Amino acid sequence: MDPYTPKPEHKFSFGLWTVGSVGRDPFGAPVRDPLSPVELVYLLAEVGAYGVNFHDNDLIPIDATPAEAEAIKREFRKALEATGIQVPMATTNLFGDPIFKDGAFTSNDPKVRAYALQKTMRAIDLGVEFGAKVYVFWGGREGTETDACRDPVTAIQRMREAMNFLCEYVLDQGYDLKFALEAKPNEPRGDIYLATTGHMLAFIETLDHPEMVGVNPEVAHEHMAGLNFLHAVAQAWEAGKLFHIDLNDQYPGRYDQDFRFGSRDIKATFFLVKFLEDVGYPGPRHFDAHAYRTEDYEGVKDFARGCMRTYLILKEKAAQWNADPEIQALLAEINADDGSMAPYMGSYTPQKASALKAFPFDRQALGRRGWKYERLDQLTVEILLGVR
Repeated sequence: MDPYTPKPEHKFSFGLWTVGSVGRDPFGAPVRDPLSPVELVYLLAEVGAYGVNFHDNDLIPIDATPAEAEAIKREFRKALEATGIQVPMATTNLFGDPIFKDGAFTSNDPKVRAYALQKTMRAIDLGVEFGAKVYVFWGGREGTETDACRDPVTAIQRMREAMNFLCEYVLDQGYDLKFALEAKPNEPRGDIYLATTGHMLAFIETLDHPEMVGVNPEVAHEHMAGLNFLHAVAQAWEAGKLFHIDLNDQYPGRYDQDFRFGSRDIKATFFLVKFLEDVGYPGPRHFDAHAYRTEDYEGVKDFARGCMRTYLILKEKAAQWNADPEIQALLAEINADDGSMAPYMGSYTPQKASALKAFPFDRQALGRRGWKYERLDQLTVEILLGVR
């Protein structure tokens, strides 16, 4: 068997909106006919995915009658049972309908804010019905083009009120569900509140139930702001808040491109995969990306297979990196510790502080040290290029 064939234990998932993208963009009409949720489940089963995620209206149109909604759910459930595809995550579309043009939870209209809560509660019920354990919040319209419209402090307070309300709703219903907040700096709004993963981590600590809420970092969103995605993921992991993750690729400083995973910056992608595998991240590897607009649905399958295949190739490369004798020898040398600083480090004591202030460091000698990072990085590149 091909060693890069996806298996259920790899937990690769896609959103209905990813493989179901019809290729519309701001300058052009759709290039692919829409497929139903059932058809998309079978497409994902064909390419070897483990899971499918959805916004509420990816599955059930916003104006569907109760009878229509039940029929759609019935057919979707049959497809899941027939294929074994799981639903690990769900979310709400609070950005597509014109009612949300000034935001959802942060809108200046209290009726819009109330409708957003109603819509989200119903969408949470839907996600839980299909087994979702994580609920993602992306505030696509929670932003502004002019700060004349509202005080940003008011926006933060409204976001907090909404998240506290929805946490209480989940607790009251007895759902086994956690929330994951997804940051993005801009688009479709000129500026979006809580623009990076770091912003979200700080915001979470102000909530009534911070233990229920983590983050869903996305490669493209951090790269749009020119940031290092690995560092955002590492901070979230270290804080115990990496509840979900969105994998794709992106050129820095551009519009949200949602490229196939690993198609743009292979070295950054490698270190991300290496981190997730090294720490044993247990959640789904969710690909929030889209096939090129040039593709038909065979091309969409190529896109989905490519996301998973690249991840597995880089997982193998990460194991090779970890086992490479020269790389490990360099790391041992770089991180060598003779124990001489141990008496001065760690928790503060007055005695440690006095002793450290008096210690005679050889600043010139320390400054002359070469760290061999050039060699270490070159060895990484050679592994990725397949010559090592």
